[in-house]
Amino acid sequence: MSIKTINPVSIKFEDLVSEYKERLYWHIRRMVISHEDADDVLQNTFIKVFKNLNTFNGDSQIYTWLYRIATNESLTFIKKRQRTTHLSNEDLQDNLIANLSSDPYFNGDDAQLKLQEAINTLPAKQKQVFIMKYYDELQYNEISEILGTSEGALKANYHHAVKKITDHVTGN
Repeated sequence: MSIKTINPVSIKFEDLVSEYKERLYWHIRRMVISHEDADDVLQNTFIKVFKNLNTFNGDSQIYTWLYRIATNESLTFIKKRQRTTHLSNEDLQDNLIANLSSDPYFNGDDAQLKLQEAINTLPAKQKQVFIMKYYDELQYNEISEILGTSEGALKANYHHAVKKITDHVTGN
């Protein structure tokens, strides 16, 4: 039986970790870039889930609740990193991308590196929407639940993100 269909009261933490750790890791990794940082944020995410599992009442789907926590933890991590490094968001993203090609956990080619560079030029909301729609293959109603934004605004953000990424990748 899938966790998505069971009673929230009977959800076991171990089952959540087993079923969602990989999806959440990649969601977080696309936001924070670094493997080590993604592991740290994933751990913080599951700590927060463990502490708050008894408050999950089933008003939303379990994976949208998890994605909201993972997204918020990722954003908190990025803001904290900016404060501790005294770098602007753009400079921080540039440093992360520069380090990505030497990251032993990154096995992408030049095209994937170029795509990652393009994604990191996006404003935060467009980046979040693009990652959730393109990589995580979430529906707009699910993204809306996670980010607390209307579906219309999400569609506009995604459209603008795709346009900016296309322009960046093609050099326009």
